Amino acid sequence: MTQREKLLEIKNLKQHFNIGKPNEVKAVDDISFDIYRGETLGLVGESGCGKSTTGRTIIRLYDATGGEVLFDGENVHGKKSRSDLKKFNRKMQMIFQDPYASLNPRMKVSDLIAEGIDIHGLAKNNKERMDRVVELLETVGLNREHANRYPHEFSGGQRQRIGIARALAVEPKFIIADEPISALDVSIQAQVVNLMRKLQKEKGLTYLFIAHDLSMVKYISDRIGVMYYGKLVELANADELYRNPIHPYTQSLLSAIPLPDPDYERTRVRKTYDPDQHNYKPGEEPQFREVKPGHFVMCSETEFKQYQKQHATV
Repeated sequence: MTQREKLLEIKNLKQHFNIGKPNEVKAVDDISFDIYRGETLGLVGESGCGKSTTGRTIIRLYDATGGEVLFDGENVHGKKSRSDLKKFNRKMQMIFQDPYASLNPRMKVSDLIAEGIDIHGLAKNNKERMDRVVELLETVGLNREHANRYPHEFSGGQRQRIGIARALAVEPKFIIADEPISALDVSIQAQVVNLMRKLQKEKGLTYLFIAHDLSMVKYISDRIGVMYYGKLVELANADELYRNPIHPYTQSLLSAIPLPDPDYERTRVRKTYDPDQHNYKPGEEPQFREVKPGHFVMCSETEFKQYQKQHATV
């Protein structure tokens, strides 16, 4: 494989809430990973594991408690001036989980999509603005007639398409998709994911795709990271992770994916993850280590040697 270009570098990112109080929450606790230009990195884990907080911290909806987010080599959280922030906001956009809550019900679709165009001065006049809105609507499978309607007149899948058009309006390089299909009917989910893949090819986009539906994540992602209680416990190529999960938590998650085979489902054994099974000794802190080329696992030195031995020939 040729040397890939890093678009985003996450270094020791921390996002803690209620700091110093008894109810302090370490939502994101010292995680590091890279996202390469043109790829889709899937981020999975149970509800409350910190994956959405990771996405929101990357895009500065939250100020990071610690660590760095480097986008194109620049520290996102180090930016200060308003014009710097404006430039950054144009390069990075977000598609939100709930297409019902993320669109202002009082605004027409044309104004929702054109919000970024107006802020960044990307249209010289009203005609150019409207042409751009229509072009974006058509890009996501809607049409000109939809521009003058309000969000309540659309289905969930159509609203998510409007959300995608809004994110694309400022021609970003990187899009964080925060569980973009979880609020949609199953029949619509595949349409939205296929649309995102098509747009990625056409526009050279890079995605961070956050989800808890493991089968859909495999379909869209090049690599997948698994989060557990604020920590990144495994990161590997999508096929490799599904074929050969190493961390016990990943094995547990994958064992829970339902398969359309009643006979197999009846006899299938699901694995339960018990964090106490690691039994780390004092001074034996787990670290993110490369067990196989490109396959990283959170483990202690002892576990690392064990995993290497077990998976050397797999």
